[in-house]
Amino acid sequence: MKIQILTVMFILAGISGCAQDRTTEAENPFYRTLTPEEKRVIVNKGTERAFTGQYDKFYEEGIYVCKRCGAVLYRSTDKFNSGCGWPSFDDEIPGAVKRSPDGFRTEITCANCGAHLGHVFLNEGFTDKNTRHCVNSISLEFIPAHGPRGATRDTAYFAGGCFWGVEYYMEQAPGVLSVESGYMGGSLENPSYRQVSSHRSGHAETVQVVYDPSKTDYEQVAKLFFEIHDPTQVNRQGPDVGNQYRSEIFYRTVDQKETAEKLVSILEQNGYKVATQITPARTFWEAEDYHQDYYSKNGGTPYCHMRVDRFSKLL
Repeated sequence: MKIQILTVMFILAGISGCAQDRTTEAENPFYRTLTPEEKRVIVNKGTERAFTGQYDKFYEEGIYVCKRCGAVLYRSTDKFNSGCGWPSFDDEIPGAVKRSPDGFRTEITCANCGAHLGHVFLNEGFTDKNTRHCVNSISLEFIPAHGPRGATRDTAYFAGGCFWGVEYYMEQAPGVLSVESGYMGGSLENPSYRQVSSHRSGHAETVQVVYDPSKTDYEQVAKLFFEIHDPTQVNRQGPDVGNQYRSEIFYRTVDQKETAEKLVSILEQNGYKVATQITPARTFWEAEDYHQDYYSKNGGTPYCHMRVDRFSKLL
């Protein structure tokens, strides 16, 4: 439906085709686009120079995820200083890391996407677990446990079908300062609406919600997200069908991740088959101007979103 509405807009705006689309059939559109150096290490199994990686001597509280696919790999509590020049961990998230023989060493890769992480060594005596995952910083991305303390604003990212409707309801929520429509979770840089709608870029239509923590909190904003769209639908929302309309929460901190997982658990315990994905936030690409504040500019109300009370009787 929305594609039909925008056909004339595409013509008038002169939106270009997919000439900049770098996705190939061999690539997963949900993977992050890698720089040449990231590809050298992650895909071609290279090694970054010792003592040069950003996480070598880095000990903030949080989790480490795969740079390519976003799968959670390591906790900060398992990180230690081995002095080897690369980030070292003596344990991994269960099932997250695959070990494979690599000559006289053992290679470690992301169990989800196969990204090269580094090598694992045993019986060196660094910690009680006698295990050292020697990992390239460039293969990792760090997610902090908490946002800045005392912050006067915080940010959340939600994908729940057409971003026009999600934006419409989020803008009315108490404590919300601004809402912007855009794209997240795909493989292209600065994608256009046409590229996202092709179903090949892997992006979801996403809203960036900035709110005042003194007037609301992440849990209240996330509850609203689950109530203004149907979280049980897969790759669609009402009449809009396609992977860009999937239900997904992109978390910025471990606190946000745990809150989202808690709400999903509450819904599932009460009979909802929740399809919402919970993944680390990536780059947010602002959508074209005509998508911003669509209903306030053009009138009407969302055609595939409505608020449904899913929590007040459960909590």
